[in-house]
This record gives sequence, structure tokens and C-alpha cells, in this order.
Amino acid sequence: MRIVHKNSIYFAAPLFSAAEKQFNDELTQKLESLGFRVFLPQRDGMEFAKAQALPPHERSRRIFELDVRMVEESDIIIAVLDGRVPDEGVCVELAIASEYKRITKKQKWILGLKTDTRTLLQDADLNPMIAGGLDLVFSSVTDLLGHIEYELVLVE
Repeated sequence: MRIVHKNSIYFAAPLFSAAEKQFNDELTQKLESLGFRVFLPQRDGMEFAKAQALPPHERSRRIFELDVRMVEESDIIIAVLDGRVPDEGVCVELAIASEYKRITKKQKWILGLKTDTRTLLQDADLNPMIAGGLDLVFSSVTDLLGHIEYELVLVE
């Protein structure tokens, strides 16, 4: 059993198609029903409408800074790795989390979720630079939620 000292999750996932957004929303609701606070960039990041008034470079900088801060402050990172190649934003968030954990020695669980069935072995096609930053990789939402619910204990 592992103890998580707070209860925050950073949800790193592609967020560009309607299907991706719906998947992210549904999994976030399940995580929140277990008592976790979830930072979902598509929902909790800079308000997109507000950000549109900024010059593109400033908008990108602010989004990056907010996401970095939230990755660092979260106790658990969930990285959705589906697709022929994992989303580049997810890979950056994963690298930030892994490096922060390495440098600070703070407890942080970095969990991958790869439900994509285009490969026979769920982790065989992960680049070592991605796989090396993960504590565990799950091949189903059920397994991920079960691990989080029964293996990670929330401490207020």
C-alpha cells in the first residue's frame, strides 16, 4: 500500500478531439468520485476565451507556466499514452513530472494509461524515454482506477 500525502491528480491527456475531451471528462469524474482533486487542463487551465486576447507567445507562456506548476504540485500524474505515438504535450508533462520527482525526491506517482489495442504488448512500443518516466502503466481504465482506489491511500 502506498500513501499519497495529499489527494491531487494532474490529468495529462490529448484534448483536441470531441472523443478525447469526453474520455478525459468521464475519467476525471470517476477520479473525483473517489475523493481526488483533479487538474484537467481542458477544464481547469487558463480560460481559453480569456487567453485569446493575449498575443500567441504570451498565451503559450502562461499555459506552459500554469501546467508546469500544477504538475509539480500534484501528487499523482496520469499520462494517457493512447495513439500510434503519445501526444507531445503529454510527453512534456511526463518529463516535467519525472524530472521534478528526481530532483526534489518528493513522493509523486506517475501512472501511464495505454488502452490502445493497436499493439499486442501494451508497453512494448513505448519509447524508453517515455517508459522510463513512468512508475506503472495500465492497459485499462478499470485497472488504473482499481490501483488508485485500493493501492494509494489518501491522507488529508
